[in-house]
Amino acid sequence: HKYVYSHCGYNLKITDMQAACGLAQLDRLEQFIEARNKNFDFLYQRLAPLSEYFILPQATENSKPSWFGFPLSLKETVHFNREDLMRFLDQEKIGTRLVFAGNVIKQPYFTETNINYRIAGTLTNTDKVMSNSFWVGLYPGLTDAHLSKTCDKIEEFLGLGF
Repeated sequence: HKYVYSHCGYNLKITDMQAACGLAQLDRLEQFIEARNKNFDFLYQRLAPLSEYFILPQATENSKPSWFGFPLSLKETVHFNREDLMRFLDQEKIGTRLVFAGNVIKQPYFTETNINYRIAGTLTNTDKVMSNSFWVGLYPGLTDAHLSKTCDKIEEFLGLGF
C-alpha cells in the first residue's frame, strides 16, 4: 500500500514536467480553491443528514482551508466498516483514499526499527482516524452531478437510497 512507511526519508521526486505544470496552474489557483470549497460545501450539505453515521469535517476556528478532499469518519456505533463502504464506492467508480499514514507510530518504520520517540497522550483519536476515516475527492473538475452521485451511492450503501 502506498501509505505504508517502512523507511524514514523524503519523497522529493518532482520532475521538470510536473514543476512546469504546477507553475502553469498557479494562474488558476484561486479558481481551484473556489471550486474545491464549493464542492466541499455541496458534500457537507448533502451529507449533513447522515451525521448519525459520520463525523463530518469542520474547519479549525479562524482558518479558511482549501480542502484537499472531504474526510469522512465513521462513528463507532455504525453497523458497517470503512473497507466495505470504500469497496462499494470503488465499484461505483467513486474514488476514495485512506487518510495518509494514519497513526504514524504504528507504521513499520516505527514498529520494526529501534528509534527513539516519545508519545504525548494516548493517541486514541489518532487510532480512530486510522481505522475509521477516509477521503472522498473534491477535484475542481467535479460537477454537481458527480457529487450527487457520490452522495446518492453513500445513501444507497446505508440503505437510505431511493
